[in-house]
Amino acid sequence: MLKLRHKILAAALLFTSPIFTVAQTAPPTPKTPAPAAATGLLDINTANPDQLKALPGIGDAYAKRIIDNRPFTSKDQLASKGIIPQKTYDGIKNLIIAKHAPSK
Repeated sequence: MLKLRHKILAAALLFTSPIFTVAQTAPPTPKTPAPAAATGLLDINTANPDQLKALPGIGDAYAKRIIDNRPFTSKDQLASKGIIPQKTYDGIKNLIIAKHAPSK
C-alpha cells in the first residue's frame, strides 16, 4: 500500500511540476514589427498627418510636404531635399526614422 501511495504522489508531482507546465505552454508567437512603434520613433514613410504634426516644428504645410514627397530611403532626405529646413530637421531627427519605403 505504501508503494502505491508513493507512485500516486510521484505522478501527482510530475503533473504539477513547473517543468511539466512549461512544456505544456504554447511557444511565443512571432511578433510582427509595428511601424517603428517598438523603437518609439515615428516612421516618416507611414505616419499620418496628425502624427507628423505632433513633431516639434511640423505643422500642416510641412506634414503635407513630407507626405507628398514619400517614400524616403533615409530620414535626412527631409533636409537634403529641402522638404523642411535644416533647423527643423535638427529638432526632430532623434524622433523619426525612415524604416521602409513603400511604393507609391
